[in-house]
Amino acid sequence: MSDALVSPRFLFDFSLACRHCDPLWTAKGTTLGPENVLPSLVELESPADGPEVRAGWSREGLAFRFEVRGKKQEPWCRANRAEGSDGVQVWIDTRNVKNVHRAGRFCHRLFFLPGGKGQDYKTPVAGVFQINRSRAPHGPIDEKQLRVVSQIHRDGYVLHALIAADALTGFDPGEHPRLGFTYAVIDRELGEQTLGVGRPMPYQEDPSLWATLELLPPG
Repeated sequence: MSDALVSPRFLFDFSLACRHCDPLWTAKGTTLGPENVLPSLVELESPADGPEVRAGWSREGLAFRFEVRGKKQEPWCRANRAEGSDGVQVWIDTRNVKNVHRAGRFCHRLFFLPGGKGQDYKTPVAGVFQINRSRAPHGPIDEKQLRVVSQIHRDGYVLHALIAADALTGFDPGEHPRLGFTYAVIDRELGEQTLGVGRPMPYQEDPSLWATLELLPPG
């Protein structure tokens, strides 16, 4: 890790392009290809490889593909202990507000685990976390509005996630194509890998610390 007192990722307001993709989802997961890969901002302060993350959008919603490598152990996941499990968390602000430090009704915090259900804990899990100190809750989210598919490999996993448009309060790509966005890949073995600034900055609850995900028009 960098010895800088302030993370280089704190010094910039990053905007990441998110390509339109249709169809966005199949029974096997996302249809996101190499052209959908997001830049890895962790390289600004560490030579270590972060996860490969792909993102895409359509009127159906938002889709992500996370590829986590470098593990020597299987992911530890439990549906009833989601916050302590290996997996991915995603934060979305459908209004991309940068001048406030508390989440509002357009902010969402979602989690996706590569396992955690079933007798062998191999069935992937998706759900919602509340954002600490949020000023107002977003609309209700049904588990059916979140989809997750995973493939576990010897050295990691690939996780596909879909967030239905109806699950995101205020999702309107035509009027609001710029979203506040960050993610954290949390792993007991690899640690916590974030898109933007990580701890000790309160990125989990402060939308001003999130990057911008720009939904590019179709075509």
